[in-house]
Amino acid sequence: MKRSIAIICGGDSSEHEVSLRSAAGLYSFMDKERYDITIVVFDGKKWVAYPEPLPEGKGEDYFKTAPSFPIDKNDFSFTREGAKRTFDFAYITIHGTPGENGILQGYLDMIGLPYSCCGVLAAALTFNKYACNHYLSYFGFHIANSMMLRAGQKLPNAPKIAETLGLPCFIKSNVGGSSFGCTKVKTVDDIYPAIERAFKEGDEVICESYMKGTEVTCGVYKTKDKAVAFPITEVVTHNEFFDYDAKYKGEVDEITPARIPDALRDKIQAETLRLYDIIGANGIIRVDWIITGDKINLLEVNTTPGMTPTSFIPQQVRAAGLDIKDVLTDIIENKFSN
Repeated sequence: MKRSIAIICGGDSSEHEVSLRSAAGLYSFMDKERYDITIVVFDGKKWVAYPEPLPEGKGEDYFKTAPSFPIDKNDFSFTREGAKRTFDFAYITIHGTPGENGILQGYLDMIGLPYSCCGVLAAALTFNKYACNHYLSYFGFHIANSMMLRAGQKLPNAPKIAETLGLPCFIKSNVGGSSFGCTKVKTVDDIYPAIERAFKEGDEVICESYMKGTEVTCGVYKTKDKAVAFPITEVVTHNEFFDYDAKYKGEVDEITPARIPDALRDKIQAETLRLYDIIGANGIIRVDWIITGDKINLLEVNTTPGMTPTSFIPQQVRAAGLDIKDVLTDIIENKFSN
């Protein structure tokens, strides 16, 4: 009998539409002969299931026209034609709240439904970029100099921020993703407008020193019997930085494997796997780094990375000579192995 899988997507952040595209990607990758797959979309308090097959390339039309059924939040089930449908496993691909910050994980823990990614503590920690990077710095990971700003508190004056961090610097939301609300600031006069923009994504903002170097990203996952580090991708953006247009409109060169020495590749993969264990990750994570001289600097940890066909993880899986269908089966079945 097939296991019933819910791909949970959507969410309440600016990344809602990106998440829907990740869900369509995951649906296309998963083993249909082994799993009965339903996409579940979160939009505020409205949770709906789309049990009909998703035709390839029909994501936007599908979510507008396919039949949907409300989720019963008591047990994460839905009813169709008088029959109650439940799930054996949830694959979370919400980028942002409530799927990336531990809230959804806590709910799934309470109802006893296994899921793909890390648990409540690791999700909450990694969602808070400032707290996560400073926590990991105690384990020897290099991070940028930064300061945290919170809504309702008195802000330092712009010249003080520039003096502390230097210019250019980055100003971004502490909890946002896909570079929403992120600005590369070059002048003192641009600091406060950038802070205002970042606050539109959440109540905490990071001001961070600029590090010039080679940006790379590395995906990894572990099961009970193996650890897998994918080939590293080098990110060469045509814009000021790796912003939304670079991520989703092709204004970037993504080179896999990265053009770095083998010894450096091995070190980044080893550090990514070490970080995986320190935070207590599960499933696939992706860690972004920037190489400055001979130093590897941590940028960000992503515990629910994008999963569209052109996202980094599927690229890296292909470069490794692996089948993404097998990788996803690994992650799902790992939850049911003894």
